[in-house]
Amino acid sequence: MSATFIGNTTAIQELFKRISDQFTAMFRRKAFLHWYTGEGMDEMEFTEAESNMNDLISEYQQYQEATADEEGEFEEEADAEAD
Repeated sequence: MSATFIGNTTAIQELFKRISDQFTAMFRRKAFLHWYTGEGMDEMEFTEAESNMNDLISEYQQYQEATADEEGEFEEEADAEAD
């Protein structure tokens, strides 16, 4: 017997946020940047990647807030029906 589970959760945003913070700290100091620029990459590519990661974190945050709002609405409806 075998099973596969594929899930999508907003909890991944914490991991993304931690990685983004670490990347930002290293990028500000330009740590290891010379290895990449020496191979032909541009610093702008790193700035763009950082922006994309921040957009992704924001998108997950919006989904989490929307889910929390919906749960609050369901609780209010249940309380109103119980009264």
